[in-house]
Amino acid sequence: MTTEELQNLKYPIGKYEFPDDISQSVIENWIQTIEELPGKLNRLIRPLDNEQLDTPYRTDGWTIRQLVHHIADSHMNAILRFKWALTEDTPTIKAYDQDLFAKLDDSLSAPVEFSLDFLSGLHAKWVFLLKSLRTSDFEKKFVHPETGKEISLLWLLGMYAWHSQHHYAHIENILIKKGWK
Repeated sequence: MTTEELQNLKYPIGKYEFPDDISQSVIENWIQTIEELPGKLNRLIRPLDNEQLDTPYRTDGWTIRQLVHHIADSHMNAILRFKWALTEDTPTIKAYDQDLFAKLDDSLSAPVEFSLDFLSGLHAKWVFLLKSLRTSDFEKKFVHPETGKEISLLWLLGMYAWHSQHHYAHIENILIKKGWK
């Protein structure tokens, strides 16, 4: 496999790039992407059996099951980051090791329904919060402890909209490749 082919498997929609110009329409589209993810994942994942769920999306990649649980773990952290930045003055957030999380038993073998159901409630709550924010709220920031950089909630919103599409594409692509969709 060439480096380019591997990059296409790792980043099926490309790497996240924060746009230079962000309109209210862009913000609304990002929120809509986050709002729609649980339903899209449910339709894609629930028909799969355990053998399919335990199929990696690429060689040396996470399984579909791990991806679903990762999305839940990651998005749980996202809403917390939003809330910290909204309620504290540029707080330093807690980082986590997503690869180690993905190796825990709940990510390796728990039913995906746990995370699918969790994402439905989590995203409903998150989207409710996002839709209540003023434009100035998206300018609030937090500090990531690994980089020391201040990150705005606007950047984070775009990143999690991308993250939603990124992992959905991982799953959809392997299902298409295997003829399961």
